[in-house]
Parts: sequence; structure tokens; C-alpha cells
Amino acid sequence: MTPGSPAGIGRTGSADHGSAGPAPSAASPERVAELTAGLADVERRLSSACEDAGRQRAEVTLIAVTKTWPASDVAALAALGVRDVAENKDQEAKAKHAELTSVDLRWHFVGQLQRNKARSVVRYADVVHSVDRPELAAALAGASERHRERPLDVLLQVDLEEGASAGRGGVTPSAVAALAADVVASPTLRLLGLMAVAPLGGDPDRAFARLAELSAALREDHPEARWISAGMSSDLESAVRHGATHVRVGSALLGKRVSGHGSVWP
Repeated sequence: MTPGSPAGIGRTGSADHGSAGPAPSAASPERVAELTAGLADVERRLSSACEDAGRQRAEVTLIAVTKTWPASDVAALAALGVRDVAENKDQEAKAKHAELTSVDLRWHFVGQLQRNKARSVVRYADVVHSVDRPELAAALAGASERHRERPLDVLLQVDLEEGASAGRGGVTPSAVAALAADVVASPTLRLLGLMAVAPLGGDPDRAFARLAELSAALREDHPEARWISAGMSSDLESAVRHGATHVRVGSALLGKRVSGHGSVWP
């Protein structure tokens, strides 16, 4: 069974999800079986990682990263108990959200985001994980004021590579405090915590230990910013070991694309 939000971190989705629409298309029985097996394996890994870290499984929320997969997969995962899903491209996320308004989901946006997409994203996203500069925070704040009834939940994406891979985005660790101050100054944004991706080819334990330090420092000024969004299919155990509250899992859960069609499993 997939838990909801970690203890003390309430589910706060506030995007305009609209009224219930027609039921989404259904995944095939074979695909449902694949997803069931993938979810069981990820749950086994998470439970083991939590036990090894002396943590409760309920402390860690599984976010299914469903980018490139059809809405039918998202609906099937929801039927299996998954409630948190993530996308990294606005056009794809918007289309899936429109197809799945009848499904109880919390939508996370985890990709790099341009300011001109802010107005679109705030209409469906419950949480944006990738705020990494003041200009983007300002764009999201303005769009939220115009298009949302409640503040938008956001996380600051931290660059743990210190610019070595600029294409992945992120604020430098030294600038986290200033960006956090910009976010909390806006009444239409709510700061939940930090997000990061382990450096390519680097040591995830070292990276996530650094993220945990940054999170502790952030909470000194903003005690409500308790989320640590870290860990993916290849390194979720390390993330849990270093205090992740949310892990973002794609291929271990849904399989890997083969030339854009179908999936393959190890």
C-alpha cells in the first residue's frame, strides 16, 4: 500500500482541478500487471530503506514520475494506491491533468520551468519542485495571484554540482537563504522545502548528506519547510538514509521506454 504524505506534512493540493470529467482510458491487463509488479518492488525497496535508516515507511512519500507515459498508466497507478504523480514538461502535464480530473491525485511539477510557463503550470500543479531563481518565484507568485484561490506550494531546487551541469537547474547552496526569503515574502507562495538531484556520476550519499545539511539550515529560519525531495530509481535508498521525505521514482516503477513505444523491464 502506498502511503500519503509523511506524518506532519499534510496534503495541501490547491490547484483548480475542475469538476469530474469522463473516466480516463484504461490500461491493458498486461500493463496493469507490470505496474503492480513495479510498485511492489519499489515499495519493498522503500520499506527496506526505511527500516535500515530507523525510519517509519509513512515518513516517506512515493512520487510516481510519469513523464512520457500515458494517462492510462497514471490512472492505473492511482487505482493501486498511488496519489502523488510528477511531470517535467508543461504541455504533457497539462494534457494528462485534463484527462484525469476525475482521479484523486496530487500533481507535482519537477522540470526546469521558464517564466512564460508559470501561468499554465499554476492552473494544475499542486507543488512545483523546481524554483531556482527570484524571477521564476516572482512569475509563479503573480500567476498564482491571478489564477489560484490558495497559495502555490513550492520547493527550492538546489544545484549540488555547483554549476557543473547547468542544464539541470538549481540555485547554488550559498543562495538558498536569499531565494527562500523571496518566496516567503509572497503571500501567494508557500515554501515547503528543498529538492535536488544527485550529481551525474557522483556519490549520492555525499550529495544527499549535503542536502540534509542545507535543509536543517533552512528550517532554522523557516521551520515549516520540512520537505526534502530527493532520490530517484537508482539512488532512493541513499536519499531515505539522509532524510528524504519524498522520493521521485520513474523507471523502477513504470519501466523504460523502448524507442518511444512500450516498456522493458530488467
